[in-house]
Amino acid sequence: MALYVIGDLHLSLGAQKPMDVFGGVWDGYMEKLVAGFSQVGPEDTTILLGDLSWAKDLTEAEPDFAWIDRIPGRKLIVKGNHDYWWSTAAKFYRFCQERGFSDQWILNNNCYFYGETALCGTRGWFFEESRSTEHDEKIFRRELLRLEASLKAAGDREKLVFLHYPPRYFGYECREITELLQSYGVRRCFYGHLHGPAMKLAQQGLWNGVEYTLVSADYLGFRPLAILP
Repeated sequence: MALYVIGDLHLSLGAQKPMDVFGGVWDGYMEKLVAGFSQVGPEDTTILLGDLSWAKDLTEAEPDFAWIDRIPGRKLIVKGNHDYWWSTAAKFYRFCQERGFSDQWILNNNCYFYGETALCGTRGWFFEESRSTEHDEKIFRRELLRLEASLKAAGDREKLVFLHYPPRYFGYECREITELLQSYGVRRCFYGHLHGPAMKLAQQGLWNGVEYTLVSADYLGFRPLAILP
């Protein structure tokens, strides 16, 4: 049994927007993902940190979720900023049931458990009062509530947090999120979203008691990162 995490698969089997057009490390990325996920077994759990599919709705996303369904074990899904297919948990689970997709679960306003460890998370958001709009603030406040609901659901268990957006990178810190993590005693936080040159802006390692780790697919070489045995 193992716990894996990876973000930003950017699947495009239905939307016809393959990442190969960007060249470089994204050339042949689907084959790289297949090879990377070959390490995952049926007793494992994989957390997918958003930007899973370029599809605009669940119908268009069907081939992508069929691909995800072939990943062995339990899959926990966090929303990303490009997941336009996202609707409600009820619609997603009905979609999966109708197509025979199993063991795919949304991590949003809730938490799951891996042994004695609580798996918490939400999408997150970039927010700076001096630059953000009223719409940004509304989304951000909602994400804060969702993250705290997830942390509360964990009770007194050891907590790992999974976000799509980085709560801190070079020149930026979302204090509301980092302070929330600290107040709930979160040990580790994983995030995606950053690609290409932006990956150099990632602020990783231990900071104020929380270890931060970037896990976007291209940063990991399209191989999910094992974080617990």
